[in-house]
Amino acid sequence: QVQLAESGGGLVQSGGSLRLSCAASRSIFSIYRMGWYRQAPGKQRELVADITSGGRLNYADPVKGRFTISRENTKNTVYLQMNSLKPEDTAVYYCNADHPLGSSMYWGQGTQVIVSS
Repeated sequence: QVQLAESGGGLVQSGGSLRLSCAASRSIFSIYRMGWYRQAPGKQRELVADITSGGRLNYADPVKGRFTISRENTKNTVYLQMNSLKPEDTAVYYCNADHPLGSSMYWGQGTQVIVSS
């Protein structure tokens, strides 16, 4: 089992920045793809960004150039740096760990991000 704990959400004005953190309960980054997803009210959960065990990065088009995913292996922590935030970025952000063979997947409890206009 793996526990994921997100932090760093909050209320920010449009154009501002936030950094989300996701701490894993044990070392998994050498195996698992780590991702950040978000779910806005009334919408489906969507991928924001992910990083593979090999370090390959992927971003959803709406956040390209504004968000950066990174990880710190020694702290078992994945980050999502969010800059130039827009009201449409308002959502609950979830951390995800996905085994490449599909044998297991874990979710954090989510952290709320609200961007005011």
